[in-house]
Amino acid sequence: MKLLAQGTINDYCQVIGHIGYPAYIVKGHHKIMMIDAGINLLAPKYYTDLSTILGDPHKLNYAAITHSHYDHLGAIPYLLKKIPGLTIVGAERIQQLLAKQSVIDFMTHLSNIQRPLFADITGQEDVSLYSFNITLPVKDGDTIDLGGLTCIVYEVPGHTRDSLAYYFPQIKMLCPGEAVGVPQGMDEQDVQVEFLSSYEEYFSSLEKMASLEVKILCMAHGFVYTDDDVASFFRASLKATAQYKNLLLEYLDKVNGDIAQAIELITKEEYDKKGTIHQERNAYISNLSAQVKLVAKDYQYIKG
Repeated sequence: MKLLAQGTINDYCQVIGHIGYPAYIVKGHHKIMMIDAGINLLAPKYYTDLSTILGDPHKLNYAAITHSHYDHLGAIPYLLKKIPGLTIVGAERIQQLLAKQSVIDFMTHLSNIQRPLFADITGQEDVSLYSFNITLPVKDGDTIDLGGLTCIVYEVPGHTRDSLAYYFPQIKMLCPGEAVGVPQGMDEQDVQVEFLSSYEEYFSSLEKMASLEVKILCMAHGFVYTDDDVASFFRASLKATAQYKNLLLEYLDKVNGDIAQAIELITKEEYDKKGTIHQERNAYISNLSAQVKLVAKDYQYIKG
């Protein structure tokens, strides 16, 4: 089945926040983990929802980050003010990125573009982004015991170099962030391919996750897949990834390898004309630019 990312998934997992930026609350017998912390503008809602489903939000033990983008860690500073003892789980590299003011400024810029959408949630509260500590750095193969549930960490680079997936074998549930892509299209049957740091690593990470026994796939945006639809999505994502790489190469060929022209043409044809991509336009162009440059380099349109 394909479910909206909201409400109760099963006895162990509930979704809070906003369907576009869901956070997954996984409850073991002794510990509770939140996976992803969405956009900072939704921080007050995450906290209110935690209060609703946990009674006391201080019962939350871990906030685990799938990767270093603003819409997956944005609420962490706010939550740390409200829950000072919260353990922040993520790749060690995230700490290095957050130490750069230029990174914080760029995250803030991307977030502010969406501020009008969430003004009623944010209100007058301070939801500013700022550097914070990864208090529990994790890597491939690390485990976190929640009591009756084990969280296994997998490194799944390609979307970003610091992308992590969190797998719970007892309930066969995987939270991969955007390392598997995002459902897209008018009927959400297509896949928006999300390699931003490496095409080859992204494809290998997809194969790695597809080899796991997954019955519940908790997507970074919009949906949760269950049972046979999980395998169907992985097949679709692998196919779409290969096709997308070839599409970028076709556009590069049309403009004789001119990266700037390719980006402009792809935006016009694939984003503006088709109108099936839900991502905000500036964010789309930013991601597309990285993807075209990666493919151009890999296939020797540019050197170095």
